[in-house]
Order: sequence, then C-alpha cells, then structure tokens
Amino acid sequence: MTRDELFEKVKEIIVETLNVDEEDVTLDASFTDDLDTDSLELVDLTMAFESELGVSIEDEELENIRTVEDVVNSLAEKLNIDEE
Repeated sequence: MTRDELFEKVKEIIVETLNVDEEDVTLDASFTDDLDTDSLELVDLTMAFESELGVSIEDEELENIRTVEDVVNSLAEKLNIDEE
C-alpha cells in the first residue's frame, strides 16, 4: 500500500463513519473545526481504523491527532509505509 492509497482508505473510513462529504476530507482538514467531530465520534473512528487496517491506536496517540494528515502519518508509521 502506498501513502496515497492509505489516504484514500482513511478518507473512505472517515466518510463512512462520520457521514461527511468526501470533498471535505482533505489532508489538512481538522477533525474538530472542519469535520465537526466530537470525542465520541473520534473513538468510533479510531475503532474503524483499527478494524479496517489491523492496527492499534493508543489513547495517548489520539491526543496528538488533530487533522486527517495526523491520522495518515500515524497509520503510515504503524504500517511501515514510507514517504513517497
């Protein structure tokens, strides 16, 4: 999986889980400001990432996730996906 493919998968999960428009999900989109996500929705989203991608996201990591790019970077690191 490439980083672009990972972003597309992350976008798909976000759209499905948060019921937001696909065009709103960009790398620099903020979960709270742009996607209007509350803490419970972030937990649901985390569980969806874990289930779909087979990774574990710790609570401490969640505190540092503000944007879609933060999620992609964290998941890329866990999945050993290098920068392109």
